[in-house]
Amino acid sequence: MSPLALALVLASAVAHACWNLMSKQAAEADGVVFVWMVAAASTLVWTPVAAGYLLLGGAGPSWADLGVIAASTTLHLGYFMLLQRGYRHGDLSMVYPIARGTGPLLASLVAVLFLGERPGPVGVAGILLVGTGVLLLGAARRPSRRDLGGIGFGLATGLFIAAYTVWDKQVVSAFAVAPILLNYGGDLGRTLVLTSPVLGARRRGLILPVWHEHRARVLGAAVLMPLSYLLALTAFTFSPISVVAPVREVSVLVAVVLGGRLLAEGDLTRRLLAACVIVGGVVTIALG
Repeated sequence: MSPLALALVLASAVAHACWNLMSKQAAEADGVVFVWMVAAASTLVWTPVAAGYLLLGGAGPSWADLGVIAASTTLHLGYFMLLQRGYRHGDLSMVYPIARGTGPLLASLVAVLFLGERPGPVGVAGILLVGTGVLLLGAARRPSRRDLGGIGFGLATGLFIAAYTVWDKQVVSAFAVAPILLNYGGDLGRTLVLTSPVLGARRRGLILPVWHEHRARVLGAAVLMPLSYLLALTAFTFSPISVVAPVREVSVLVAVVLGGRLLAEGDLTRRLLAACVIVGGVVTIALG
């Protein structure tokens, strides 16, 4: 992995952990309303960036591009809804590692089996270390009955992470869709899809209360969520998925610290010791 790709992925990891903290802090709010608000705010925030890209000569999306972006939007929508449900049931430092550990392992497996990518022995060792580390973090303490729902949603979220990681890699490489358009299209698509259920009789009255209580988290996630994935997508354009996806999991280290320090989730020392396995995996992958 090149130094530039490594820098992009590590920056993506920090931004990713931070917006997940905000999502966890808003976990008691209605998940559909919160996800819609973040998508809508993100669309507004990033419209000038997308417009600037097109005005400066970037290629606009074709009908085929819109089709693959729509497929990506569907996968990401499932991911965000499952993740928000998971945070309602479990700790950030439990749900996040399980989801992030399941996703890249499956994505790397698919890349090796079906996309022809062949990481060397050092790369394979690093991938295994990262996967082992995040799974150990998720099992760092015996889960309570309340945590079991979080674990289940974390595993389901990981499946969607694997699916959108593999698909989006093809969108920005094989289909040559610009990362900024894929990211922006996903935000706009989620906004449109969720507008009807949010404005329905069941949730319409929740919009103002959720906004008043969580507007700082909505706006923070609206900036950091697309930024995190845009950095990762950019790295995908010139680095193998079987390397980028696992290295991005250094975000687990950040999330565990945030959960322990800011959310008082406990067991910080034990979880950090388990997270050290991830650091070894990241270094191994970078050297490979």
